Amino acid sequence: MVEQGLGQVGMDERAFDEFYAASYRRLVGQVYAMCGNLAEAQDCVQEAFVRAWTKRRTLDVDQSPETWVRTAASRLAISRWRRAQQALRPLDRSSTLPAPAEPTELRVALTRALQQLPAAQRRAIVLHHLCDLSVAEIALETGAPTGTVKARLARGRATLGALLSDHLPEEHRRA
Repeated sequence: MVEQGLGQVGMDERAFDEFYAASYRRLVGQVYAMCGNLAEAQDCVQEAFVRAWTKRRTLDVDQSPETWVRTAASRLAISRWRRAQQALRPLDRSSTLPAPAEPTELRVALTRALQQLPAAQRRAIVLHHLCDLSVAEIALETGAPTGTVKARLARGRATLGALLSDHLPEEHRRA
């Protein structure tokens, strides 16, 4: 033990082992009485002792390290109980999202065609047409010169046009 001022502060490994052996069962019984679940009480006390181990050199021995462990274990049990209760609550209706729409034939064809593009062209197409970024913004994000971005967009559009020509409805086809 390390003495500092009037009280004793800190425990060495041997003292901590003795403290653990002397108080573990008692603390499990106390936390079990609070939470009503033996396995949960054991887990919480064990976790509290792990946390106490990391603080063993600064725990104030005169201020009852057992109180510190019991408090930590009971707080862990309360936190776990709250998380379990939250998981049992039904979802808030305002937070539920509508079911996604079924993919159309055109969407499936577009996804497949995009997958066939080189990664740089695909990224430029997606950033420009789906994320509404300008050529300058794409250049900034990708680190490519604006001329390169324009070339990627042109090549990507041409390749997509060829890949999608059979899947486009008549009104979207070019004459």
